[in-house]
Amino acid sequence: MRKDRMDAAGALALIMLALLFAGNQVSIKIVNGGFQPILGASLRSAIAAACVAAYMAATGRSFRIASGTVALGLAAGAAFAAEFLCLYLALDLTTVTRATVFMYSMPVWLALAAHRLYPAERITPRRAAGLALALGGVALAMADRSGGGGATAPILGDVLALMAALGWTAVAILARAQGARGVSPEMQLLWMLAVSTPLLAVAAPRFGPFLRDPGVLEWGVLVFQSVVIVAAGFLAWFWLLARYPSGAVASFAFLSPLFGIALGWAILDEPVGPSLLAAGAAVAGGLVLINWPARRPS
Repeated sequence: MRKDRMDAAGALALIMLALLFAGNQVSIKIVNGGFQPILGASLRSAIAAACVAAYMAATGRSFRIASGTVALGLAAGAAFAAEFLCLYLALDLTTVTRATVFMYSMPVWLALAAHRLYPAERITPRRAAGLALALGGVALAMADRSGGGGATAPILGDVLALMAALGWTAVAILARAQGARGVSPEMQLLWMLAVSTPLLAVAAPRFGPFLRDPGVLEWGVLVFQSVVIVAAGFLAWFWLLARYPSGAVASFAFLSPLFGIALGWAILDEPVGPSLLAAGAAVAGGLVLINWPARRPS
Protein backbone atom coordinates (compact mmCIF):
# COMPACT_ATOMS: atom_id res chain seq x y z
CA MET A 1 0.00 0.00 0.00
CA ARG A 2 1.42 3.39 -1.01
CA LYS A 3 1.76 5.95 1.78
CA ASP A 4 1.55 9.72 1.51
CA ARG A 5 4.26 10.40 4.10
CA MET A 6 7.37 8.84 5.58
CA ASP A 7 6.88 6.72 8.70
CA ALA A 8 9.36 5.38 11.27
CA ALA A 9 9.75 2.01 9.53
CA GLY A 10 10.50 3.66 6.18
CA ALA A 11 12.96 6.11 7.75
CA LEU A 12 14.83 3.29 9.48
CA ALA A 13 14.97 1.27 6.24
CA LEU A 14 16.33 4.28 4.34
CA ILE A 15 18.99 4.97 6.97
CA MET A 16 20.13 1.34 6.73
CA LEU A 17 20.15 1.53 2.93
CA ALA A 18 22.18 4.76 2.99
CA LEU A 19 24.71 2.99 5.22
CA LEU A 20 24.73 -0.04 2.90
CA PHE A 21 25.23 2.06 -0.22
CA ALA A 22 27.98 4.07 1.49
CA GLY A 23 29.73 0.77 2.14
CA ASN A 24 29.76 0.11 -1.60
CA GLN A 25 32.87 2.28 -2.03
CA VAL A 26 34.62 0.48 0.82
CA SER A 27 33.79 -2.90 -0.70
CA ILE A 28 35.10 -1.80 -4.12
CA LYS A 29 38.35 -0.65 -2.51
CA ILE A 30 38.77 -4.06 -0.84
CA VAL A 31 37.91 -6.01 -4.01
CA ASN A 32 40.41 -3.92 -5.97
CA GLY A 33 43.08 -5.33 -3.67
CA GLY A 34 42.56 -8.80 -5.16
CA PHE A 35 41.15 -8.21 -8.62
CA GLN A 36 41.90 -5.88 -11.48
CA PRO A 37 39.26 -3.12 -11.04
CA ILE A 38 37.34 -3.56 -14.29
CA LEU A 39 37.31 -7.34 -13.97
CA GLY A 40 35.90 -6.91 -10.46
CA ALA A 41 33.19 -4.60 -11.80
CA SER A 42 32.25 -7.11 -14.50
CA LEU A 43 32.11 -10.02 -12.05
CA ARG A 44 29.93 -7.98 -9.71
CA SER A 45 27.46 -7.15 -12.49
CA ALA A 46 27.33 -10.80 -13.60
CA ILE A 47 26.65 -12.16 -10.09
CA ALA A 48 24.09 -9.45 -9.34
CA ALA A 49 22.32 -10.03 -12.68
CA ALA A 50 21.96 -13.73 -11.85
CA CYS A 51 20.50 -12.83 -8.44
CA VAL A 52 17.99 -10.35 -9.89
CA ALA A 53 16.93 -12.83 -12.60
CA ALA A 54 16.48 -15.56 -9.97
CA TYR A 55 14.38 -13.22 -7.83
CA MET A 56 12.19 -12.27 -10.78
CA ALA A 57 11.67 -15.92 -11.72
CA ALA A 58 10.88 -16.96 -8.14
CA THR A 59 8.33 -14.16 -7.66
CA GLY A 60 6.70 -14.47 -11.07
CA ARG A 61 7.95 -11.12 -12.40
CA SER A 62 7.70 -10.72 -16.16
CA PHE A 63 10.82 -10.76 -18.33
CA ARG A 64 8.88 -9.29 -21.26
CA ILE A 65 10.69 -6.46 -23.04
CA ALA A 66 8.29 -3.57 -23.57
CA SER A 67 7.94 -2.36 -27.14
CA GLY A 68 10.28 0.50 -28.03
CA THR A 69 12.49 0.14 -24.93
CA VAL A 70 15.44 -1.87 -26.26
CA ALA A 71 17.48 1.21 -27.16
CA LEU A 72 16.80 2.73 -23.75
CA GLY A 73 17.82 -0.50 -22.02
CA LEU A 74 21.07 -0.71 -23.98
CA ALA A 75 21.84 2.95 -23.29
CA ALA A 76 21.14 2.54 -19.56
CA GLY A 77 23.40 -0.52 -19.44
CA ALA A 78 26.19 1.35 -21.24
CA ALA A 79 25.88 4.32 -18.87
CA PHE A 80 25.91 1.93 -15.89
CA ALA A 81 29.09 0.30 -17.24
CA ALA A 82 30.75 3.71 -17.73
CA GLU A 83 29.75 4.79 -14.22
CA PHE A 84 31.37 1.81 -12.53
CA LEU A 85 34.39 1.69 -14.83
CA CYS A 86 35.17 5.22 -13.66
CA LEU A 87 34.35 4.53 -10.00
CA TYR A 88 36.42 1.33 -9.78
CA LEU A 89 39.41 3.07 -11.41
CA ALA A 90 38.95 6.11 -9.15
CA LEU A 91 39.04 3.94 -6.04
CA ASP A 92 42.21 2.30 -7.34
CA LEU A 93 43.85 5.73 -7.28
CA THR A 94 42.33 7.62 -4.38
CA THR A 95 40.69 7.05 -1.01
CA VAL A 96 37.09 6.16 -0.26
CA THR A 97 36.76 9.32 1.82
CA ARG A 98 37.68 11.51 -1.18
CA ALA A 99 35.80 9.54 -3.85
CA THR A 100 32.63 9.59 -1.76
CA VAL A 101 32.45 13.40 -1.81
CA PHE A 102 32.69 13.50 -5.60
CA MET A 103 30.46 10.48 -6.23
CA TYR A 104 27.60 11.88 -4.16
CA SER A 105 27.61 15.13 -6.07
CA MET A 106 25.36 13.21 -8.51
CA PRO A 107 22.09 14.88 -7.35
CA VAL A 108 23.67 18.23 -8.27
CA TRP A 109 24.16 17.20 -11.90
CA LEU A 110 20.75 15.49 -11.94
CA ALA A 111 19.05 18.66 -10.69
CA LEU A 112 20.80 20.70 -13.38
CA ALA A 113 19.75 18.21 -16.06
CA ALA A 114 16.19 18.02 -14.74
CA HIS A 115 15.91 21.81 -14.96
CA ARG A 116 16.33 21.52 -18.75
CA LEU A 117 14.54 18.21 -19.31
CA TYR A 118 11.48 18.37 -17.04
CA PRO A 119 9.39 21.58 -16.86
CA ALA A 120 7.97 20.59 -13.47
CA GLU A 121 11.45 20.40 -11.91
CA ARG A 122 12.79 23.89 -12.43
CA ILE A 123 15.47 25.13 -10.08
CA THR A 124 13.88 27.13 -7.26
CA PRO A 125 15.81 29.55 -5.03
CA ARG A 126 16.08 26.86 -2.32
CA ARG A 127 17.40 24.29 -4.81
CA ALA A 128 19.80 26.87 -6.23
CA ALA A 129 21.18 27.43 -2.73
CA GLY A 130 21.58 23.67 -2.35
CA LEU A 131 23.38 23.41 -5.68
CA ALA A 132 25.75 26.22 -4.71
CA LEU A 133 26.46 24.65 -1.32
CA ALA A 134 27.11 21.18 -2.76
CA LEU A 135 29.29 22.53 -5.58
CA GLY A 136 31.24 24.49 -2.99
CA GLY A 137 31.87 21.24 -1.15
CA VAL A 138 33.11 19.56 -4.33
CA ALA A 139 35.41 22.52 -5.05
CA LEU A 140 36.75 22.41 -1.49
CA ALA A 141 37.51 18.70 -1.76
CA MET A 142 39.20 19.24 -5.13
CA ALA A 143 41.35 22.07 -3.73
CA ASP A 144 42.54 19.95 -0.80
CA ARG A 145 45.27 17.81 -2.36
CA SER A 146 46.41 16.13 0.88
CA GLY A 147 46.36 12.36 0.61
CA GLY A 148 47.51 11.46 4.09
CA GLY A 149 50.99 10.69 5.35
CA GLY A 150 52.36 13.73 3.54
CA ALA A 151 51.30 12.33 0.14
CA THR A 152 49.46 14.29 -2.53
CA ALA A 153 46.11 12.94 -3.70
CA PRO A 154 46.19 12.25 -7.47
CA ILE A 155 43.91 14.57 -9.42
CA LEU A 156 42.97 11.73 -11.80
CA GLY A 157 41.22 9.86 -8.98
CA ASP A 158 39.04 12.88 -8.25
CA VAL A 159 38.25 13.43 -11.93
CA LEU A 160 37.27 9.78 -12.40
CA ALA A 161 34.99 9.91 -9.35
CA LEU A 162 33.31 13.01 -10.81
CA MET A 163 32.90 11.20 -14.15
CA ALA A 164 31.30 8.30 -12.26
CA ALA A 165 28.81 10.77 -10.75
CA LEU A 166 27.98 12.02 -14.27
CA GLY A 167 27.51 8.40 -15.41
CA TRP A 168 25.16 7.85 -12.47
CA THR A 169 23.21 10.93 -13.58
CA ALA A 170 22.80 9.47 -17.07
CA VAL A 171 21.64 6.16 -15.57
CA ALA A 172 18.98 7.98 -13.51
CA ILE A 173 17.66 9.91 -16.53
CA LEU A 174 17.53 6.80 -18.71
CA ALA A 175 15.89 4.75 -15.95
CA ARG A 176 13.23 7.43 -15.62
CA ALA A 177 12.59 7.25 -19.37
CA GLN A 178 12.31 3.45 -19.10
CA GLY A 179 9.84 3.75 -16.23
CA ALA A 180 7.70 6.17 -18.23
CA ARG A 181 7.41 3.47 -20.92
CA GLY A 182 6.27 0.80 -18.48
CA VAL A 183 9.57 -0.96 -17.71
CA SER A 184 9.46 -2.39 -14.18
CA PRO A 185 12.22 -1.48 -11.69
CA GLU A 186 13.44 -5.08 -11.69
CA MET A 187 13.77 -5.11 -15.48
CA GLN A 188 15.54 -1.75 -15.39
CA LEU A 189 18.12 -3.13 -12.99
CA LEU A 190 18.45 -6.35 -14.98
CA TRP A 191 19.06 -4.35 -18.18
CA MET A 192 21.83 -2.38 -16.49
CA LEU A 193 23.53 -5.44 -15.05
CA ALA A 194 23.16 -7.69 -18.10
CA VAL A 195 24.42 -5.07 -20.56
CA SER A 196 27.26 -3.81 -18.35
CA THR A 197 28.68 -7.30 -17.72
CA PRO A 198 30.03 -7.94 -21.27
CA LEU A 199 30.98 -4.29 -21.81
CA LEU A 200 33.16 -4.28 -18.71
CA ALA A 201 34.56 -7.73 -19.55
CA VAL A 202 35.63 -6.51 -23.01
CA ALA A 203 37.28 -3.42 -21.49
CA ALA A 204 39.05 -5.32 -18.68
CA PRO A 205 42.09 -6.60 -20.67
CA ARG A 206 43.16 -3.01 -21.29
CA PHE A 207 43.76 -2.38 -17.59
CA GLY A 208 46.42 -4.91 -16.66
CA PRO A 209 46.57 -8.43 -15.19
CA PHE A 210 43.22 -9.81 -14.06
CA LEU A 211 44.26 -11.06 -10.61
CA ARG A 212 46.10 -9.39 -7.75
CA ASP A 213 46.33 -12.44 -5.50
CA PRO A 214 42.70 -12.49 -4.27
CA GLY A 215 42.09 -14.19 -0.95
CA VAL A 216 39.07 -15.20 1.09
CA LEU A 217 38.40 -11.59 2.08
CA GLU A 218 38.34 -10.28 -1.50
CA TRP A 219 36.16 -13.15 -2.77
CA GLY A 220 33.78 -12.78 0.18
CA VAL A 221 33.42 -9.02 -0.25
CA LEU A 222 32.87 -9.46 -4.01
CA VAL A 223 29.98 -11.85 -3.36
CA PHE A 224 28.59 -9.65 -0.59
CA GLN A 225 28.56 -6.49 -2.69
CA SER A 226 27.03 -8.35 -5.66
CA VAL A 227 24.25 -10.10 -3.75
CA VAL A 228 23.50 -7.73 -0.86
CA ILE A 229 24.51 -4.23 -1.98
CA VAL A 230 23.66 -4.34 -5.69
CA ALA A 231 20.90 -6.94 -6.06
CA ALA A 232 19.08 -6.78 -2.71
CA GLY A 233 19.95 -3.14 -1.98
CA PHE A 234 18.71 -1.72 -5.26
CA LEU A 235 15.58 -3.86 -5.24
CA ALA A 236 14.82 -2.58 -1.73
CA TRP A 237 15.40 0.99 -2.91
CA PHE A 238 12.95 0.53 -5.77
CA TRP A 239 10.42 -1.00 -3.37
CA LEU A 240 10.68 2.02 -1.06
CA LEU A 241 10.25 4.40 -3.99
CA ALA A 242 7.05 2.55 -4.90
CA ARG A 243 5.76 2.72 -1.32
CA TYR A 244 6.74 6.22 -0.15
CA PRO A 245 6.83 9.70 -1.76
CA SER A 246 9.90 9.98 -3.98
CA GLY A 247 10.92 13.32 -2.48
CA ALA A 248 10.93 11.88 1.02
CA VAL A 249 12.97 8.88 -0.12
CA ALA A 250 15.47 11.06 -2.00
CA SER A 251 15.97 13.35 0.99
CA PHE A 252 17.82 10.57 2.84
CA ALA A 253 20.57 10.66 0.19
CA PHE A 254 22.40 13.27 2.28
CA LEU A 255 23.42 10.53 4.72
CA SER A 256 25.46 8.55 2.18
CA PRO A 257 28.42 10.96 1.80
CA LEU A 258 28.68 11.30 5.57
CA PHE A 259 28.46 7.53 6.06
CA GLY A 260 31.00 6.98 3.26
CA ILE A 261 33.57 9.25 4.86
CA ALA A 262 32.98 7.64 8.27
CA LEU A 263 33.33 4.08 6.90
CA GLY A 264 36.52 4.92 4.96
CA TRP A 265 38.02 6.29 8.15
CA ALA A 266 36.76 3.52 10.47
CA ILE A 267 37.31 0.45 8.27
CA LEU A 268 40.23 1.42 6.03
CA ASP A 269 41.95 3.89 8.40
CA GLU A 270 41.93 6.58 5.72
CA PRO A 271 42.88 10.15 6.65
CA VAL A 272 40.04 12.62 7.14
CA GLY A 273 41.14 16.24 7.56
CA PRO A 274 39.05 19.32 8.38
CA SER A 275 38.77 20.31 4.71
CA LEU A 276 37.39 16.93 3.66
CA LEU A 277 34.94 16.88 6.56
CA ALA A 278 33.75 20.35 5.64
CA ALA A 279 33.42 19.30 1.99
CA GLY A 280 31.36 16.24 2.91
CA ALA A 281 29.13 18.31 5.18
CA ALA A 282 28.62 20.90 2.43
CA VAL A 283 27.65 18.24 -0.10
CA ALA A 284 25.27 16.62 2.41
CA GLY A 285 23.71 19.99 3.27
CA GLY A 286 23.31 20.80 -0.40
CA LEU A 287 21.52 17.50 -0.98
CA VAL A 288 19.07 18.32 1.81
CA LEU A 289 18.16 21.62 0.14
CA ILE A 290 18.01 20.10 -3.35
CA ASN A 291 15.65 17.32 -2.23
CA TRP A 292 13.58 19.35 0.20
CA PRO A 293 9.92 18.81 -0.77
CA ALA A 294 8.12 21.82 -2.18
CA ARG A 295 5.33 23.21 -0.01
CA ARG A 296 1.96 22.24 -1.37
CA PRO A 297 -0.62 25.00 -1.66
CA SER A 298 -3.35 24.69 0.95
